[in-house]
Amino acid sequence: MTAVLYHEGGFPPVELDWPRLIPLIGPANAAIARYEGVLHGVPNPQVLLSPLTTNEAVLSSRIEGTQATLGEVLELEAEGGPLDETTPKQADIREILNYRAALAEATRLLTELPLSQRLIRQTHEVLMQGVRGRNKSPGEYRRVPNWIGPPGCGIEDARFVPCGADRVSAAMDAWEAYIHAATPDLLVQLAVLHAEFEAIHPFLDGNGRLGRLLIPLYLYAKQLLVRPSFYLSEFLESRRDQYYDRLLAVSREGDWTGWCVFFLEALIAQAAENERKARAIMDLYNSRKDWIATVTRSQYGVRALDWFFLRPIFKASDFAASVDIPAPTAGRILRTAREQGLLTELRPASGRRAAVLIFPELLNLAEGSEAF
Repeated sequence: MTAVLYHEGGFPPVELDWPRLIPLIGPANAAIARYEGVLHGVPNPQVLLSPLTTNEAVLSSRIEGTQATLGEVLELEAEGGPLDETTPKQADIREILNYRAALAEATRLLTELPLSQRLIRQTHEVLMQGVRGRNKSPGEYRRVPNWIGPPGCGIEDARFVPCGADRVSAAMDAWEAYIHAATPDLLVQLAVLHAEFEAIHPFLDGNGRLGRLLIPLYLYAKQLLVRPSFYLSEFLESRRDQYYDRLLAVSREGDWTGWCVFFLEALIAQAAENERKARAIMDLYNSRKDWIATVTRSQYGVRALDWFFLRPIFKASDFAASVDIPAPTAGRILRTAREQGLLTELRPASGRRAAVLIFPELLNLAEGSEAF
């Protein structure tokens, strides 16, 4: 097998087949706009969409080979304590939590900086903190060749050889310039930016995850979304082989149009799914808000519900300690929520260990299946 080489001199694409793209551009922009309308109606998106953000981190990392599930991530996070690499599972979970932290940091940085190399490099530092790639120059472009292929393969057996190390800085300069260039359509521009970032592969590790983080950041920076809450990895993970093949075809055949068609189709499908999940979570919140006020007969019921949405797997002792509700009332609300079936027990109390509780309705909506 001969490796596909980076398309030196082939970016940005000189010509796209717009007649193939135009039938998808309108529906893709409309789908993003509909989802944006839903986001505008979410009263506290940081709370209500928190499980979707974590699930995006799980799925984006899974494309790179991690095995942890949403439930395992939230359960280990609920347990508290340091995360290290004592087991492959813990290492996977640390990478997933770093993805979520990197998105939060990049969102904060966008209040101070444009979408740029500087922002990307600072985000990469957060993405790689304390994980398996921490010794691979976080926040710094690579100075050595790299290649993509089976684990442990040499360059002679690679599937793809990215941009040469001596050309990374110049390639990223061109990539940044393209962010701010005038183009016929922003979503096509995003498709090109994502493919080019993955082809350059500017860092020693973390390129795939960072390239997918770019998608919600771009939509937010270009004011297509009110917040960077767009979750494309579900679609990409379910079509992983096609995703990689379309990216490879850009360098192998110069097929930018084929890649853009795939990307626009992904946006249309995933925007509809994101909209469905966000609406379902809002409906759940609104119905449970009335319900919890009735069954608890407490002014603190909705505050407790917000806490359950933000931390759908948690230790009972953490709820009592951090929810800012008088302790007797917090205990009564928690007991009522368990008795009424809003919360179920994931792990019973044992000795000095508190019970771990779960909010299954919410997590099943985030997963898109009856996983809990």
